[in-house]
Amino acid sequence: MDNRVSLTGIVLTSMPVGEYDKRISLLSKEQGRITAFVRGARRPKSPLLAAGNPLSFGTFEAYRGRDSYTISKSDIDNYFDSLRTDIDGIWYASYFLEVADYYGREGVDETERLKLLYMALRALEKKKIDAGLVKLVYELKTMTINGDEPNVFQCLSCGVQEDINFFSMNHRGCVCRNCYEKDGGEALKDSVLYAMQFIISTPPEKLFSFTLGEDAYNQLKDLITRYRRRYMEHLFKSERFLEN
Repeated sequence: MDNRVSLTGIVLTSMPVGEYDKRISLLSKEQGRITAFVRGARRPKSPLLAAGNPLSFGTFEAYRGRDSYTISKSDIDNYFDSLRTDIDGIWYASYFLEVADYYGREGVDETERLKLLYMALRALEKKKIDAGLVKLVYELKTMTINGDEPNVFQCLSCGVQEDINFFSMNHRGCVCRNCYEKDGGEALKDSVLYAMQFIISTPPEKLFSFTLGEDAYNQLKDLITRYRRRYMEHLFKSERFLEN
């Protein structure tokens, strides 16, 4: 039986094993997030040197074992070298990798999560939009992929789709003006509502294409941060460095 598989993905984490090997976490299109061993990855002239490093994106040939995979060959398309030498960029990138590693699952279709991660890293490299906004987009789209996103397309109390520029944390989404006056919540700027609707409904390839004014950005940041900490709970180690 041939256990060889070809995987397209990005290395999320890496740790040394033994004298020359590494164990990696790989987010792949075909098999989701998997654990794989890279034999000889710590040898200076190893052809698998790049395959053992986080941020390496490309095609990996592997043998499937009972509990893990072993990488036998790699063809790396993008090393994200500019992020590795950018202090701010590498902290944001590390956070994105940690989030993908935590939520990624083996044996499920993680194509959208892989696309999101790749496009977020590209957006960090290009620097056409602020890294803080890239982070917010990445977080809200991750919630969407997980099925935990807020509902921002209709009132969660009465179901209307007009005049829903109010957000109820208790209802996990928008409410209309009438329900806001009865149930409470907070007013949303038009640009913040549109931004959330855009992020949730747009494919990853087209996500990182807009900017927000300072006030709108601050409201979106506050809203997503409070929502995520209330309903997703998990705290990521790398995020602490972004908050300092």
